[in-house]
Amino acid sequence: MTTDARVPRTDDRVAVEAVAGPFMRGWRFMKSVPSLEFLPPSGPIEIALAGRSNVGKSSLINALVRHNGLARTSNTPGRTQELNYFLTDWMPPFYVVDMPGYGFAKAPKEKVEAWTRLVKDYLRGRQTLARVLVLIDARHGLKSVDSEIMKLLDGAGVTFQIVLTKADKITPKALAYVIAATEMALKSHPAAFPGIIATSSETGMGIAELQGAITDLVAERG
Repeated sequence: MTTDARVPRTDDRVAVEAVAGPFMRGWRFMKSVPSLEFLPPSGPIEIALAGRSNVGKSSLINALVRHNGLARTSNTPGRTQELNYFLTDWMPPFYVVDMPGYGFAKAPKEKVEAWTRLVKDYLRGRQTLARVLVLIDARHGLKSVDSEIMKLLDGAGVTFQIVLTKADKITPKALAYVIAATEMALKSHPAAFPGIIATSSETGMGIAELQGAITDLVAERG
């Protein structure tokens, strides 16, 4: 009896479900939060994505959940202006939160300041926030504004993990250099979770590894 190679074996399906289970279920956009009083009631844990404007947060969310249109993407820095909540049908449920980009944004100064306050207040005070994924463009590495956010997370006692985006846009040698330099910088940040994940939303590089890290966190905290 022959086995159709296109049909995963049972043990393969179990292995995939164990790593990427939450990302194989239904996902839906829940709400946009312009200020803290509109936050959803405390309940499911939250995993937030933070990063400079145009670092690729929305694209990474779409790659994680295998849904190209779930999070709106744009080439215009500063397009995400609120905390955008996405919820999975997985049990236990959890939120993925797309945060406004910090740093440069093509918007009026007062609006940028409002986004910055929202981001900082959320990071300081959200008890259900389990981890922040700090996204860094692999082509540029850490910037001073990234260090400011990491210091804020240190002070708030919120664990964060570095995720490099657009890692396919540089050579393997350059990527290794960025990873090494980032690892060195993280030594001074007590809230940093060990392990840097290099990803590409276009090629799928590192997506399974990131799915696994989030699945482990949900299993631990859920």
